[in-house]
Amino acid sequence: MRIILLIVLIQTIAHPQVDWERWGKKEIDYRKESFSKSRDYSFDGLGVTETILKGALISYWTFFSDIDGDNCPFEPSCSAFFIDAVKTTNLIEGALLFFDRFARDTNPFNRRKYYRIVKSGRFYDPIGNYVKIGRD
Repeated sequence: MRIILLIVLIQTIAHPQVDWERWGKKEIDYRKESFSKSRDYSFDGLGVTETILKGALISYWTFFSDIDGDNCPFEPSCSAFFIDAVKTTNLIEGALLFFDRFARDTNPFNRRKYYRIVKSGRFYDPIGNYVKIGRD
């Protein structure tokens, strides 16, 4: 116990805070970056399938993406993956591919084995890994 007290006392004497070296105040910004500026929320000129797709996408943006921030570990992002999946396949198959991707997004184990890392530091996981893109 005396050794610990001696070490703490020596550290306090050796590194005191003096008047000319005060700790400065640091300005911290807690505001999150707004992703909604670059998004299109309009439903103008869309058919029934596109309206359902756009509604699901806006719901995802509102309830998941904006709250989570820019924390998706994959490139392209989950919402971009959803749009590509629906455009490449159909609404139901695209939704199933998205939910599979979303489940992989929340599982942090063994990602490095299966995905290569791109320049942004994210795992590269395009829709082409799961669907043949030029299919008839």
